[in-house]
Amino acid sequence: MTSNYIPWVELYRPKSLEDIIGQPEIVKALKAYAGSRNMPHLIFAGPAGTGKTTSALSLAHDMYGDDFKHNILELNASDERGIDIVRGKIKDFARSAPITDVPFKIIFLDEADALTPEAQQALRRTMEMYSTNCRFILSCNWSSKLIEPIQSRCAVFRFRPLTSNEMAQMIERITKTEDLIIDKPATEALIGISEGDMRKIINVLQSISMISKKITEESVYKTASAAKPKEVGKMIETALAGDFKTSRSLLVNLMLDGGLSGEDIILQIHKDIVGSDYASLSDETRVRIIDKIGEYNFRMVEGANERIQLEALLAFLAMVGKE
Repeated sequence: MTSNYIPWVELYRPKSLEDIIGQPEIVKALKAYAGSRNMPHLIFAGPAGTGKTTSALSLAHDMYGDDFKHNILELNASDERGIDIVRGKIKDFARSAPITDVPFKIIFLDEADALTPEAQQALRRTMEMYSTNCRFILSCNWSSKLIEPIQSRCAVFRFRPLTSNEMAQMIERITKTEDLIIDKPATEALIGISEGDMRKIINVLQSISMISKKITEESVYKTASAAKPKEVGKMIETALAGDFKTSRSLLVNLMLDGGLSGEDIILQIHKDIVGSDYASLSDETRVRIIDKIGEYNFRMVEGANERIQLEALLAFLAMVGKE
């Protein structure tokens, strides 16, 4: 069993490109960079928990070996995003020479899309001036939020959400190392709530392991504060059958007993309407429902009462069902 003093999201982070699960095309390209000890400026773009930071740090580990810490500057641009950071920390590190046989150092900017436009302009100039002895890796959720001159100077790698098989491999690796017992429904539940975010799975596993060595479907949904797809599906089916009163009771149970927020529930409803095959719903009706879901979600985001908006959505589903 591993140490309980280190969060599992850090404990199980790969230290080498060889250990990364997922993103095979990207990992192949990064291995080529590490092998040749040469690389362009890079942009890693994609959803959270898909391996962007892990890939950047693993590339640096493979590139520098034991001298890793002296040749990489890691900054989170969401915390330090002003022009002073670019002119200070980044520029000072970029102008100094590397201390290994690799002819450049790496500056890794996480959450780079949070940099202010002024800071991005200053960063662009720094990338031009110090490209001989420094390479930049910019990690972001949306590469479109970076100014065009920066995008054109970088090779862009787009990370996709991890597949079910890739997440299942990681779950198996962790449960074996930590001596946890997990069944197939629990694995499927973990994959379902994660939506391709491996960090979310690892955090849920660690939370459950503090209480029990047996991971069940029930404990996954309870720990993740997520509604079971079956419960949401039953509520929607009841509403579409025209039984508003019963569907409203099911909604109250989800909100009060499950401790779910209105936004969590409406996202689950959207997923169910899009993904499930309701024989009673034509394509036209499904489109009308999704349009209403968008409207009620906007109202909740703007501050409307969650319970009233969700009940209004169920009332709409009941009217659609009666039609």
